[in-house]
Amino acid sequence: MTLNVNLTPKLEALVRQKVAEGLYNNASEVIRDALRRMEAQDRFQSAQIDALKRDSLQAYIRDGLLSGEAGDLDIAAIKRRGRARVAEG
Repeated sequence: MTLNVNLTPKLEALVRQKVAEGLYNNASEVIRDALRRMEAQDRFQSAQIDALKRDSLQAYIRDGLLSGEAGDLDIAAIKRRGRARVAEG
């Protein structure tokens, strides 16, 4: 597949420099390598975000468990207070 891409002069110079240094055979190789690196970085960042979310959830659960016993709940009293609030409007 052929895809035409417009680069800034700075990026074009960088691509040309990489080819001139012999690191790549042509501009297409430079761009393909850059895209592969970007894809790898995206996967790494996604994994980091997933780990942070997992750690946060575990911290919430741990904090809840360490907060102590909830004690006995008087469901009837809770219902009475709720109904009283509704009646107050």
